[in-house]
Parts: sequence; structure tokens; C-alpha cells
Amino acid sequence: MIKSACWMVMILALMIGGAGAEEPLKVGVFAVDASPQVGSPLAYNPTKGVTDRLSCRGVVLTGAGQPIVLCAVDWLAIANDGQAEFRKGLAAAAGTVPERVAVHVLHQHDAPRCDLSTDRLLAKEGINREFFDADFVRDVIARAATAVKLATTNARTISHLGLGQAEVEMVASNRRILGPDGKVEHVRYTACKDPAIRAKPVGTIDPVLKVISFWDGAEPVAALTYYATHPQSYYLTGLANPDFPGMARDQRQKATQVPHVHFNGAGGNIGAGKWNDGAHENRQILADRVAAGMAKAWSATVKKPVTAADVIWESIPVALPPAAHLEEAPLQAALNDASKPALERADAARKLIWLRRCQAGERIDVACLHLGTARILHLPGELFVEYQLAAQKLRPDLFVAMAAYGDGAPGYIGTEIAYSEGGYETSPKASLVAPNVEKALMDVIERLLKK
Repeated sequence: MIKSACWMVMILALMIGGAGAEEPLKVGVFAVDASPQVGSPLAYNPTKGVTDRLSCRGVVLTGAGQPIVLCAVDWLAIANDGQAEFRKGLAAAAGTVPERVAVHVLHQHDAPRCDLSTDRLLAKEGINREFFDADFVRDVIARAATAVKLATTNARTISHLGLGQAEVEMVASNRRILGPDGKVEHVRYTACKDPAIRAKPVGTIDPVLKVISFWDGAEPVAALTYYATHPQSYYLTGLANPDFPGMARDQRQKATQVPHVHFNGAGGNIGAGKWNDGAHENRQILADRVAAGMAKAWSATVKKPVTAADVIWESIPVALPPAAHLEEAPLQAALNDASKPALERADAARKLIWLRRCQAGERIDVACLHLGTARILHLPGELFVEYQLAAQKLRPDLFVAMAAYGDGAPGYIGTEIAYSEGGYETSPKASLVAPNVEKALMDVIERLLKK
């Protein structure tokens, strides 16, 4: 009861500053380079070079109580203490608290991982530098914090909020193709070379890309875009790049001269596999299709006056149930076994960190930003698209967008039924949560949207 009371006090404190705020709403924009040096580890191999620069970018909203920071990074994952340090650093720079900071990745695969907890555990075994570059991570956090502080100082007054949406054609498709028995028959990965599998139906997706823009009179200050799909066209090149969603974002920023921040929606079971056989020329084709969707959503934007009184941030900590296959003793033994491949030991360390967090009663923040009639949900992990669709169905009267890929520690987060269907995404290798995770997350999503 004491813990519950404390959480309620925190939630109420985070909400203070929405209705009745006297200060004007202001938005500041920040961006720093997040590209690794040659030799620094990417997610799956060392960096050989950088084809297109990676970024850490976002916006700071001030005037509605303590500042709110939204940040998107061109990395594969930011998990555990990587999340904690990122949010703490940006919060201090903005003059706010970590609970009002959301840090997400776009999940590109030729990009770094950030997990300072697993890094420390592997350092005891002498193998951490094969997977992580903590000095590089902390340098990005420090530079991002400096940029956030400047953005907060130079934030511009916002008079209007813009909302627009449009369908993206021939990009997203469901990865999980079920057979006649209701089990996963094929996993249509983001690059699918089998023409018979590519020919299968698109399946369940959210084809709609959403854009939320901030305006100072007739001048746009920033644009936030949301679209759900795995972002890979091809990878394992050793060449860091933001892949097709990042390219689309950068194309639109160049075309409009408006800072663009892109967030990946609930794309855990979504990829471009129906439209992509892995041919390198498809990267630009997919980028152009996403950019076209961004352009259509921008053209469809409807502007309405907005003030700080229209802005509320609510964050609810939620306990995610650990998967039953996680057992401390076998994981610890695998981590300590020097005869095992380093990748297997690193995987054991990652799972051990998450299990210990769950055992300690740690919770992950799920947040919702109210912007007039818009709601932006901020969630962890590689979330299935069904969560995004369910959230929109809960409030069809509102403009509901979702940013997933927050804390990456849980891995894939499927729906309850998906865990009985098989497939990679809900396998012990990929998902570190139990099937009842759906109830835990949907309960908090409903609480946030029903306010």
C-alpha cells in the first residue's frame, strides 16, 4: 500500500502543470551526431565506416510544468542503465525529472547498442568491448545534454499544433505468417529472398504515418513523425547508417527546412519483407516511399491554436512479468563459462540483468503526452503492432500516435496469443517477458488514454 501511494503521488506530481498553466508553450529542438568511430562495435560487427551519419535528436517542451523531453536515437537499442543514464542526463540539462524524459531508438541494425548494465557485467569477464563502447555512449549523452540545455534556453513560443496523417504504400508487412494450424509457418523477415513468402498477404499492420508539428504563427518549428515497421533494408555491412526511415526523415528535413524527429511505432512484428528481397537498391526505394507518406501527412496537416494548458504529461510505472524460461543459475553459469562463444555469454548477461530487475521489483515507465486532441504513447521494447491498433481503437475520437522501442531490456513484446503461435519474435531467444505482459501493458495504456 505504501508503494502504491508513492506511485500515485508521483503520477499526480507529473501531471501538475497541464491545465491552467500561465506560461506560454515553447518548443526547443536539439540534434547531435551519434555515429560511432571506426572499430567501435555496431550491433553485430565492428564499425568499418559510416555511410550516413547517425543522430540523436528531439524536442524540449516548456511551459506546462517541468520541461518534457522527447528524444529519438539512430541506434539498435538503449536498455537498462543505458536508459537510466540517458534520461537522467537529458533531464538535468532541461531542468526536469527523468520521468518526464522519453528516449527511444529507431532500431537500425547497422548501428550501436547501448546497455550500460550488461556492459558492466561483461567487463568482469573481459569481453564487454566486443559489444559495447561505454565511453562513446557517455560522450553522446553528454553532447546531447549540452544540446538539450541550449534548446531549452532558445525554445520558441508555439501558437499552433499541427496534426496530419497519410498511408505509406508498399513498405510495411506482417512478419508472422500463420499456417492452417494457427501456428507461425513462416517468419517473413525484413529482407525476404523467397518469392513465395513475399507473395503472402500483407497481414496485420498499421499503414498510417502520423505527423505532429509545432508552429510559431505561420512558421513551422519542428515535426514529429510516427510509423511502425522494422527499419532494415539490409545490414551486417559494418557501415553505420540510419537505414530507410532515417533517410526518409532526413530527406523531408532537407525538403522542408523543418527539423524532423522520427519515432518507430509498434513495429516488433512488422517489416518490409513483402516488398524487399534485400537488394541494395531497395533501401532508397523504401526511403522514398516513407518520405512520400511523410509528405502526404504534412500536406494533410490541420493546424489548431495550442497553449501550455493543452499539454499534460502522465507517466505510470508498470511491472512487466519476466519470461518463465529465465533462470538465474543457468544464466550465471553460461556467463562465467569462458569456453562458450562471447555472443552466447553476452546474451546470458542481458537476460540475467533483466531477470534481476524483475526480481528487484523494478518497473518501466509507460507515458502519455497530451497535446490538445493528440495523445502520444511512449512504450518499451519491440512491441507488436496490435498494441498500437488497440490504443487507437480505445480512443477513436483522438489523434493517437505511439513511440515504441523505449527501454529495450524486455526484447520483443508480443500479444498473449502470439506466445502460443510460435515464431521467432516470441521465442526464448527474442522475448524476455511472459504472455500476460499484454494485460499489464493494455491496462496501463487504457488508464492513460481514458483520462
